[in-house]
Amino acid sequence: MNHIVTVQDAVTAFADFMEPTDAELDAIEQEMPVILADVDLLDAQIVTLDRTPTELDERRIRRARRRALAARVALVNRAASASLPGGAA
Repeated sequence: MNHIVTVQDAVTAFADFMEPTDAELDAIEQEMPVILADVDLLDAQIVTLDRTPTELDERRIRRARRRALAARVALVNRAASASLPGGAA
Protein backbone atom coordinates (compact mmCIF):
# COMPACT_ATOMS: atom_id res chain seq x y z
CA MET A 1 0.00 0.00 0.00
CA ASN A 2 1.37 3.42 -0.96
CA HIS A 3 0.81 6.26 1.47
CA ILE A 4 0.14 9.75 0.16
CA VAL A 5 2.27 12.24 2.05
CA THR A 6 2.60 15.96 1.48
CA VAL A 7 6.04 17.37 1.07
CA GLN A 8 6.49 20.28 3.46
CA ASP A 9 8.77 22.26 1.10
CA ALA A 10 6.26 22.00 -1.73
CA VAL A 11 3.40 23.06 0.53
CA THR A 12 5.21 26.06 2.02
CA ALA A 13 7.16 27.07 -1.09
CA PHE A 14 5.05 30.18 -1.56
CA ALA A 15 4.48 31.16 2.05
CA ASP A 16 4.77 34.83 3.02
CA PHE A 17 7.97 34.29 4.99
CA MET A 18 9.69 32.87 1.88
CA GLU A 19 9.68 36.19 -0.03
CA PRO A 20 13.00 37.33 -1.52
CA THR A 21 15.07 39.64 0.62
CA ASP A 22 15.98 43.18 -0.39
CA ALA A 23 19.53 42.00 -1.13
CA GLU A 24 18.22 39.29 -3.46
CA LEU A 25 15.97 41.76 -5.26
CA ASP A 26 18.91 44.17 -5.65
CA ALA A 27 21.04 41.37 -7.10
CA ILE A 28 18.30 40.52 -9.59
CA GLU A 29 18.00 44.17 -10.56
CA GLN A 30 21.77 44.36 -11.10
CA GLU A 31 21.63 41.28 -13.35
CA MET A 32 18.54 42.40 -15.28
CA PRO A 33 20.47 43.79 -18.30
CA VAL A 34 22.22 40.41 -18.67
CA ILE A 35 18.91 38.56 -18.37
CA LEU A 36 17.23 40.75 -20.98
CA ALA A 37 20.18 40.43 -23.37
CA ASP A 38 20.08 36.64 -23.00
CA VAL A 39 16.35 36.65 -23.72
CA ASP A 40 16.97 38.66 -26.90
CA LEU A 41 19.65 36.18 -27.94
CA LEU A 42 17.32 33.24 -27.31
CA ASP A 43 14.56 34.96 -29.29
CA ALA A 44 16.94 35.41 -32.23
CA GLN A 45 18.00 31.77 -32.05
CA ILE A 46 14.45 30.44 -31.68
CA VAL A 47 13.37 32.20 -34.87
CA THR A 48 15.88 30.14 -36.84
CA LEU A 49 15.08 26.73 -35.33
CA ASP A 50 12.68 25.57 -38.03
CA ARG A 51 14.32 27.17 -41.06
CA THR A 52 17.67 27.96 -42.55
CA PRO A 53 18.94 31.27 -41.14
CA THR A 54 18.99 34.12 -43.61
CA GLU A 55 21.70 36.76 -43.65
CA LEU A 56 19.41 39.02 -41.64
CA ASP A 57 18.88 36.26 -39.05
CA GLU A 58 22.63 35.74 -38.75
CA ARG A 59 23.19 39.46 -38.21
CA ARG A 60 20.45 39.56 -35.61
CA ILE A 61 22.03 36.62 -33.74
CA ARG A 62 25.51 38.19 -33.94
CA ARG A 63 24.21 41.51 -32.60
CA ALA A 64 22.28 39.78 -29.82
CA ARG A 65 25.35 37.72 -28.92
CA ARG A 66 27.50 40.88 -28.75
CA ARG A 67 24.89 42.65 -26.58
CA ALA A 68 24.74 39.66 -24.22
CA LEU A 69 28.52 39.56 -23.95
CA ALA A 70 28.71 43.33 -23.40
CA ALA A 71 26.07 43.10 -20.66
CA ARG A 72 28.04 40.34 -18.93
CA VAL A 73 31.27 42.34 -19.16
CA ALA A 74 29.55 45.41 -17.72
CA LEU A 75 28.16 43.36 -14.84
CA VAL A 76 31.57 41.86 -14.05
CA ASN A 77 33.24 45.28 -14.25
CA ARG A 78 30.64 46.78 -11.90
CA ALA A 79 31.16 43.93 -9.43
CA ALA A 80 34.95 44.26 -9.65
CA SER A 81 34.91 48.03 -9.14
CA ALA A 82 32.53 47.69 -6.22
CA SER A 83 34.80 45.16 -4.49
CA LEU A 84 37.97 47.27 -4.75
CA PRO A 85 38.64 49.21 -1.54
CA GLY A 86 38.98 52.96 -1.95
CA GLY A 87 38.21 52.84 -5.66
CA ALA A 88 41.81 51.89 -6.50
CA ALA A 89 42.36 49.94 -9.66
